Amino acid sequence: MKINELFGKDLYVVNIGSPTFLKDLDSQNVKYENLEWAPPAHGDVELIKVLDKLERHKEEIDKANDEVVAKVKAAQGKLVDCKKAIDAIPGMKPNMILHSGPVQDWEHMADPQKGAVLGAIVFEGWASTVEEAEEYLKTHEIIFSPNHHLNSVGPMAGVVSPSMPVHVLYDEVNDTYAYCPLNEGLGGVLRFGKNTPDVIERLLWMKNDFMPVLAEALKICGGIDVRNIIMQALNMGDECHNRNKAATSLFFREITIPIMKTSFPEEQKEKALAFITNNEHYFLNLSMPYCKLAQLAGTGVKNASIVTIMSRNGYEFGIKISCLPDEWFVAPALMVKGLYFPGYSEEDAAPDLGDSCITETNGIGGFAMAASPAIVKFVGGTVADAFNYSQSMQEITWSNNPNFTLPALDFKPSALGIDIRKVIESGVLPIINSGIAHKKAGIGQIGAGLVTPPFECFRKAIIAFADQFED
Repeated sequence: MKINELFGKDLYVVNIGSPTFLKDLDSQNVKYENLEWAPPAHGDVELIKVLDKLERHKEEIDKANDEVVAKVKAAQGKLVDCKKAIDAIPGMKPNMILHSGPVQDWEHMADPQKGAVLGAIVFEGWASTVEEAEEYLKTHEIIFSPNHHLNSVGPMAGVVSPSMPVHVLYDEVNDTYAYCPLNEGLGGVLRFGKNTPDVIERLLWMKNDFMPVLAEALKICGGIDVRNIIMQALNMGDECHNRNKAATSLFFREITIPIMKTSFPEEQKEKALAFITNNEHYFLNLSMPYCKLAQLAGTGVKNASIVTIMSRNGYEFGIKISCLPDEWFVAPALMVKGLYFPGYSEEDAAPDLGDSCITETNGIGGFAMAASPAIVKFVGGTVADAFNYSQSMQEITWSNNPNFTLPALDFKPSALGIDIRKVIESGVLPIINSGIAHKKAGIGQIGAGLVTPPFECFRKAIIAFADQFED
């Protein structure tokens, strides 16, 4: 084509990754196609070199990642018992308190986590009041450990002390167990750092009255398939992190007759059933240990670049990857962006907190928001945003999970297997929907919203991952 002929025709512009040019084209009413583009790894030269190095080992990494996701998909999760933590969790010690997130000491704990620890000390009878509990900490040795180190998980503060009742879930495929404390309900609860007498009284009732009823009921029915309930609930409007209405109802249906068959007094059984039915979030503390079991199945695979743990404690956010199961990659926890209850704002909020993003690590929660349009009323955004989040997570995951389908996306499987290579290359971070705790212990939940892990966690992880391979 001659140059004169070129300028005699309408011009169509392709804009590649430049928002400034895009505004100019709009202002001049020029027709264009926009291609969203950014340099890989945010243009970080060191990370680009790391990605280039890993590309030379692509075949062995891809093969390892296939193995991880296959194991995760195959994992089972049955609720088989409810016991005191000291009787259920291997490695639990009489003077140990578990907490959410990476390794942490008392000095660096967020205030809600400190409040929960003090409440646990009173609950255990090591002190009579919160004030005495503070003194007890100064004169007695307490071992603090992340839940994840003992195959346990806990929402928000995540505190588990020796006498607390925990759900016991079993994966018969891999012969492994995972654990989670029981969900207390909403409002003023220990997981948000409240430790008043009414909170301690409820915890004691859960241990002395509710736990034995549930334990006997589970023996009567032979356990309850938690994974199967998640599969159904995703098709009924839940995403099984912040919305558990359907899942809790399904669990209630399965446990009701076994509870009624137990040997306990009618009033005790009725109170146990009322505790479940009045707590829409009860199932969260079942979906979490199931997801922990599934990720345990994919842990320890050589050369795999898949994230198996995401967790936070109000101070740091930490991730772990399959091939480096003993190493945390941490960065300061971010603030959750979302909707606040009347009278509260981000100034009142604690940084991101809790083990519950194990659900996103396993492809539900924020990754499955397309299954739960109603969740946007709780965490903010629009229904279109929920759909987009679920689809965008496919960009950073190695596979998808046919066990968990999203009806609004034509039953597309949820994204599964966060690949640190894809996160670094694309700059897209995993989306997490989360409750928001007040920064001061005892006030409780003040909102809910969306958050991501810090990019620095993935930066540290991929550098350590690449060090395993020869140049």
